[in-house]
Amino acid sequence: MIWLLLPFWLVSTLGLIFLVLLHSGRGGGLSDLMGGTSAASSAAGSTVMEKNLDRLTVITALVFTFSTVGMGLYLDV
Repeated sequence: MIWLLLPFWLVSTLGLIFLVLLHSGRGGGLSDLMGGTSAASSAAGSTVMEKNLDRLTVITALVFTFSTVGMGLYLDV
């Protein structure tokens, strides 16, 4: 069972780190550092892109949470 949950946990962990770094905060975030004001950066600042990034981050966080709880229950920690 642990071998079934471990890949989901690993991918969601790395994905969550990447997605959180892509979010633009007060300082602009990592996405602002790697492109400045190019066409891709201006598109990433649109409300549709931000909403999709938020949704993807929440879904990844839920996968991470459920896989962590599943592994914890399986390992009886």
